[in-house]
Amino acid sequence: MRVSPDVKTGVQGRTEFPTIQMAMDHHPWPGKGGRVYIEIAPGVYHERVIVTQNHPNITLIGMGKSPSDVVITNSLNAKQAGGTFFTETVEINGTGFEADNITFENTAGNTGQAVAAAVRSDRAVFKHCRFLGHQDTLFADYGRQYYVDSYIEGGVDYIFGNAAAVFDHDELRSNGPGFVTAQSRTSAEQMTGYVIVDSKVTSGIDATARKQWIGLGRPWRAYSRVVYLNTELPSDLIPAGWNAWGRMSPNLHAYYAEFHDKGPGANPKARLPWSHQLTASEAAQYRPRVFLAGKDHWDPVAAAAKLP
Repeated sequence: MRVSPDVKTGVQGRTEFPTIQMAMDHHPWPGKGGRVYIEIAPGVYHERVIVTQNHPNITLIGMGKSPSDVVITNSLNAKQAGGTFFTETVEINGTGFEADNITFENTAGNTGQAVAAAVRSDRAVFKHCRFLGHQDTLFADYGRQYYVDSYIEGGVDYIFGNAAAVFDHDELRSNGPGFVTAQSRTSAEQMTGYVIVDSKVTSGIDATARKQWIGLGRPWRAYSRVVYLNTELPSDLIPAGWNAWGRMSPNLHAYYAEFHDKGPGANPKARLPWSHQLTASEAAQYRPRVFLAGKDHWDPVAAAAKLP
């Protein structure tokens, strides 16, 4: 299937459409266990896209030379929409979703919560993608999710939710002071959490700004879990690394950990005393193939390798 701005009416057949949402609404069904591949021509697509639960195994492939060539964009903040969870440019609920070489963007800027992508898809893969926003850019909220060779930009809690998500060889770019993550695990039994591995956290904060700090994470819910492995950290990272969000009490059970982080922001001795520095064996359980395997032994690395 193909989506392109050159397709003007949507009547060319069942395989060509002018908008991504039209392709989602009218694509042929591949049969049980099949997959729908939607190729998206270079262009800026000013639309909101919803991948519903009854549309599993959708693959969106940007046909440009880079993810900046295919942009899905909208501008909506929480005040305008009536709440954070109505602001997303793209909402993904179908199992087995994949995206390659695409930008997901919310251009509301520093105006409050404004989600670029809300992902509630198990076995989801994002490869060579960009997520652009400011506060609450990526709502990684449900299922197992794998983000590889991708770029995520924001200022405040710009990766948040309760998915089991691994960010592998990604760049997490802070465009304003605040925390990178706000993970929301609600009990010790949940197998959720965020793992940032072999990646880098970078800063685009104006050096003249009054506040020039970045935090690794703070707990949206009491059992929040975030782990950084072999990740490069910037100089304007706060020495403590983490924050309790005013919830430090016997009811806070957040698990925050690092392993062999590097760069000017890597400062294990200055971290909050209740955070952890892992051993090699402890860190091994957070590698993508282990942390995301689940009962069905899903291999996210192999799944991503099949994408272009």
